[in-house]
Amino acid sequence: MIRQPAVAGQFYHGSPSALRDQVEGFLQLEARKVKALGIVSPHAGLMYSGSVAGAVYSRIELPGTFVLIGPNHTGFGPPLSLMAKGTWETPLGSVRINEDLATAVLSNSRRIQDDSIAHIREHSLEVQLPFIQYLKKEFTIVPIQMLDTRYDTCVDLGNAIASAIAEYKDGGTLIVASSDMSHYISADTAKKKDHLAIKRMLDLDAQGLYDTVRNEGISMCGFGPAVAMLTACKVLGATKAELVKYTNSGDVSGDYDQVVGYAGIVVS
Repeated sequence: MIRQPAVAGQFYHGSPSALRDQVEGFLQLEARKVKALGIVSPHAGLMYSGSVAGAVYSRIELPGTFVLIGPNHTGFGPPLSLMAKGTWETPLGSVRINEDLATAVLSNSRRIQDDSIAHIREHSLEVQLPFIQYLKKEFTIVPIQMLDTRYDTCVDLGNAIASAIAEYKDGGTLIVASSDMSHYISADTAKKKDHLAIKRMLDLDAQGLYDTVRNEGISMCGFGPAVAMLTACKVLGATKAELVKYTNSGDVSGDYDQVVGYAGIVVS
């Protein structure tokens, strides 16, 4: 199956040349790079969150494979949807799914289902690809969408990914948790709430992140993917996390009364 772009020309520029220029404007090509196990990267329209995503991707050594975990905004598909075969298209070209690693993830959990329906109209993973495509010529992906964000499900997914990566051992793998932070509250309130969640991520505390988001009413749309990513990274030996950049949509729109927050985090 070829998964066609769902938000080209909306969330990011639709032509190859314009998209390359757009992505390049957000990158920091001279930044010091680290070998990472996982990242948190936002997924709003690039005009709003591209500076954060660009800062994150500029800070890491890019491996050969990316496990992409995003929240399912559309409601289509099963609770955990992994597209195990095919390619994804963007204006910058085709990206092949890593079928071997996808199969390994599926074999390590009974909760994850091989499904493409959840991915057809969902944007949270698609907007990550132009950054990777700009920086790396050849790579593969394992795309996963989450509707079910119960803690046990997040941990199960994280453990399945960690086990699969440990089995795979071919060219390095990065786990990408696609998430925006607080939605449609004032910039000051968003910053306070978001940094409660960010602190838990910097502590590599998956359970703490889950509890904080729930208890504090933080409208972080990708907290499930972030909990799964942190779980997997801890199993794979992560020892630290760094906040690369935090901002909000008001810095672009000028409206600080109703913002969406964006955080970029590197786990190594």
